[in-house]
Amino acid sequence: MASALPAPTFLGISPSAVAIRHLIERVAPSSATVLITGESGTGKELVARALHEQSDRRGANFVPINCGAIPKDLLESELFGHRKGAFTGAMADRMGRFELAHGGTIFLDEIGDMPLDMQVKLLRVLQERTVEPVGGSRPVPVDVRVVAATHRDLEAEIAAGRFREDLYYRLNVLPMNTPALRERGQDIPELLSFFASKFAAKGQAPISFAADFLGVLQSYAWPGNVRELSNLVDRFNALFSGQQLNLAMVPPSFLPKGLRELQAERSQGEVATTLELSPYASNEQHRFDVPHELDLVGSAQEQTNDVEDIIMLAQGLPCLPPEGLSLKDCLAGIERDLILQALNRAGGNVSQTARLLNLQRTTLIVKLDKYELRTSDSDASDEPADNNAVVASKFA
Repeated sequence: MASALPAPTFLGISPSAVAIRHLIERVAPSSATVLITGESGTGKELVARALHEQSDRRGANFVPINCGAIPKDLLESELFGHRKGAFTGAMADRMGRFELAHGGTIFLDEIGDMPLDMQVKLLRVLQERTVEPVGGSRPVPVDVRVVAATHRDLEAEIAAGRFREDLYYRLNVLPMNTPALRERGQDIPELLSFFASKFAAKGQAPISFAADFLGVLQSYAWPGNVRELSNLVDRFNALFSGQQLNLAMVPPSFLPKGLRELQAERSQGEVATTLELSPYASNEQHRFDVPHELDLVGSAQEQTNDVEDIIMLAQGLPCLPPEGLSLKDCLAGIERDLILQALNRAGGNVSQTARLLNLQRTTLIVKLDKYELRTSDSDASDEPADNNAVVASKFA
């Protein structure tokens, strides 16, 4: 059965993204074997699907298989199929991936992780264009286009004795390379917009990114490439649905390490600019002088603590006072504030508020009682959802 997926597109306006799209257009009509290389998460399967969808084989199956994710003992059966009784548990004949892809395309992902004994068998299939199911006695002809992909350096793997040189040359007929995301930063706005629309809930506006946040995202190295960007947008959509995100509103714990570091650097830079422009700054000394009546003039260490407090506040985090605080009370206050925000957004409707907070309705009612956020006419937890009105503005 043909693939029902929409035609995939390698997004971007960068020279490398444009070059990949042009190469797909030129290579797709051929049935020659393709080897796609590139780091994990750069879109190798996307390229393979695009090759299939733009070819004459698009009416047949596109069959992917991850050669590194299937146990060695099962890989041969997965690729070539088996006959009934070939081994314990083989209760019936089973077609392998090559037969399923007959007339279409088979995508051998992570080919660099394939065991050496299977490489020998795959080489024979590529040469003979037939497969022999496990336990079978007759070869089965197959008409498939083979597209393989790997994040490994296969030439280095050959030198280390982990990959067959003859198989490499058989696969590397039409080489393609997917560039790392850090090499095409100008494509990031388009990718962010695409995934924001993809993950937005039905009827909900997609999230967007303020200029300061967009600048940081374009400066980030993206070690996980487009897959990491997609996952991050999915996370932001769940946490900040329909909102425009700026750098300060995202808690550092929701950012990968590299972005946390960029966020801290940007926050420190903003604090430094604020101090330089302060009306209390001396034009000659270029330092932060605070009025004596505030009793904040002190050592360099005290000034450093002030800067740290400003950074913490800029990141949406409470400042830890010198005498300490009650973490339990602080967290309870944050929980109460979030419930109030959800109540306001839901117009006081309990059921809708529970959905916004991903809570059971009964759990939310307990918390409303805990924080005294319910009116006397909304105490019956078994009332219909539409009548269970709690006007959040009354409790703010």
